[in-house]
Amino acid sequence: MSDVAVKQKDLTPQVSGAPKPANALDARLDALDLPEGGFTAAARSDALSRLRDTGLPGPRDEYWRYTDPKAFNAPNPQPIPVEDKAPDSPLFADLDRLLLVFVDGRFDAAASSDLTLDGSEISILSNAEGDANHWAKDLYGKLEAAGQNPVSRPFAALNTVAATEGVLIRVTGTVSKPVHILHRREAQDADVNWHHVIRLEEGAELTLLETGMVGARSNGVIEADLAPEAKLHHIAAKRAGHQTVGTTAIFARVDREAQFRSFTLSVNGTMMRNEGVIEFVGDDALGHIAAAVLGDGDTGPFHHDDTVFITHGAERCESRQVFKKVLKNGAKGVFQGKILVKPGAQKTDGYQISQALLLDEDSQFLAKPELEIYADDVVCSHGSTTGAIDETALFYLRSRGVPYDRAIVLLVLSFLADALEEVADEGLRGEINDRLEAWLTRRAGKRG
Repeated sequence: MSDVAVKQKDLTPQVSGAPKPANALDARLDALDLPEGGFTAAARSDALSRLRDTGLPGPRDEYWRYTDPKAFNAPNPQPIPVEDKAPDSPLFADLDRLLLVFVDGRFDAAASSDLTLDGSEISILSNAEGDANHWAKDLYGKLEAAGQNPVSRPFAALNTVAATEGVLIRVTGTVSKPVHILHRREAQDADVNWHHVIRLEEGAELTLLETGMVGARSNGVIEADLAPEAKLHHIAAKRAGHQTVGTTAIFARVDREAQFRSFTLSVNGTMMRNEGVIEFVGDDALGHIAAAVLGDGDTGPFHHDDTVFITHGAERCESRQVFKKVLKNGAKGVFQGKILVKPGAQKTDGYQISQALLLDEDSQFLAKPELEIYADDVVCSHGSTTGAIDETALFYLRSRGVPYDRAIVLLVLSFLADALEEVADEGLRGEINDRLEAWLTRRAGKRG
């Protein structure tokens, strides 16, 4: 990949000791319709106490230096018109799956499938709150709380406090079809807080899909608890509107010989921040997290931040972080990834790669990879590269009669291929690749 001019900033972490203004947090909380009672009450109270201790983040906080949290801290989101144009045919629409539809963050039972699925127990958070003995009582907010150390994640804590809706899934075997969560927008000013809790018992397996448009502003959390030998395949392909802002955080606890895989496809969005927190608590486990990001600033600002923290606390575990971003027309991408290997976590295999393909000289990519290792028998590596289209490869395709715009599409797809390979299911991977190709083809002529 050839060199390209990159706008680079000092990436030395700084931690601000200045106290957070309490009135900003109070204003944020006052604007929310906070739930009361139910089996989540204790977890919400604990999260609120932690949130008051940390406050909302500021731009000088170490893990927010490259993403201004102003839009997330504001009491209310900016109203954003709902697109009149009919969307493309929904991703995974032809797949045999259990469909759960949320409109502006509220469960739409009429548009959803029946919640019955062999080998699983599925319920909706708002409907289950009154069940004092619900299995999710022992999990709601627990992984989020554990994920606050050593790095605070205020918006995840805020979500635990404020979320009024979500899916609770307990799997005891291998389910016959994926569970597909589909988000839709109807209100211009929807401020959506959703919280999913996933529990996979020993040997269980689930594929969880997420697609659609969530809200003018969204704050989502997934807590995934994997018992020994369980397998969770998580694929998110949310279509953000050009002006929307959103944060998501996924917390995974992975036990002995379990496998956690998460892939996110991100397109559009003014300000998007995705956090992944994975902890290995049993030997011989696997955790892969990956993303393919397409950012085009042609219709407005684009800023996308992936922040990942993986903790190896057991022996012979494998982690992979694979993040690819394609940026043009002044788009900005951020990657912050850390691998922490605790004492005794011998035979750890940790790999991290973040790469950006800049299609012009106005776009930016900022990366902060980190390794912190306290065991002596490990294999850990990280790398980050930024570059432009390979002119040699482009010339080769053009010399073979491939039109310029088509050649660019092919080279971008090739660049993203490593991230897509993290989707284990070949059929799902092929459908995502087809959707990516269609998106790139529509925009190929817009070279800025």
